[in-house]
Amino acid sequence: MALPRSGPIRSQAARSAILDAAAALFAEQGYDLLTIEGIARRAGVGKQTIYRWWPSKGDVLAEAILERRLLGAQRELPDTGDARADIATWLSDLFTLRASPDGEGLLRSLVAAAAGSSETGRRLRTEILAAPLMNRLAVAMGGAAGARLEAAADALVGGVILRALSREDFGLDDMRTLVDTVVGPAPR
Repeated sequence: MALPRSGPIRSQAARSAILDAAAALFAEQGYDLLTIEGIARRAGVGKQTIYRWWPSKGDVLAEAILERRLLGAQRELPDTGDARADIATWLSDLFTLRASPDGEGLLRSLVAAAAGSSETGRRLRTEILAAPLMNRLAVAMGGAAGARLEAAADALVGGVILRALSREDFGLDDMRTLVDTVVGPAPR
């Protein structure tokens, strides 16, 4: 005989409301003004409900990004037919987002969420290195696959994250140089 469950049952509707509230409040108020209390109020749940699933607002935002409720458009790679230029433009757009008033807080929050949870870190890496980036990178690298392709993707994204964490400027020309350095020079 099964024992009766003690404590509240996790609700998918509440979880969804929390993620939607976090994304909406981030868009309205930015990272610094975003609070667990505000998310709870907007979602119509108690703070304890949020803390049952996520330890911090950074973890809530990481989940919202992973579920494409936040930053959806900024995550899409352009497709102009020039894989190298598309990758450089996408990386530059991500870097520009980081330089926005809320982007720095968001980046810190994602780094903290990934550092605090290996599962969150793995999911963020998998999402960033999703098929569109890997496919364009394979084209730019002349059909590379496997470990070489994955290492190139890590180097590109890692280069951007390192520059972002050091708060250095990094423009489109810098991104093109990074792509050429990691991928190899463009064929002539």
